[in-house]
Amino acid sequence: MSNINHRNSSRGAGGLIAVSLASALSAAAPAAATPNYDGLWSVQIVTEKGSCDRAYRYPVRISKGVLLNDGPSPITVSGKVGGNGSVTVTVSYGDKSASGSGRLSGKIGMGSWSGGSCAGTWEAERRG
Repeated sequence: MSNINHRNSSRGAGGLIAVSLASALSAAAPAAATPNYDGLWSVQIVTEKGSCDRAYRYPVRISKGVLLNDGPSPITVSGKVGGNGSVTVTVSYGDKSASGSGRLSGKIGMGSWSGGSCAGTWEAERRG
């Protein structure tokens, strides 16, 4: 997870998608179901299809299983982390949105995302 460009969500659909997924990771699951996933996570979003920016890294916080944007980007995140670490998330900014899914396990996670004409993968690692 090196050589990542940090982009602002206002740069368009690519930025929105990356920010969305990162934020989505931090807005996960039911409080009682995932206390062991609570904390600060660093999420890397990589575009594999479409003309969105190649990669992004964003801070995401999980609090009582709920994903929260832990950075300065003005995005809306909704999603959850299941008791088994499964992640589902939707991120939006203005009229653009992206959705993602995957799994957290211990201090790492991975999954896929799509939004508009772009799609790709995400990886997460716990930072605190």
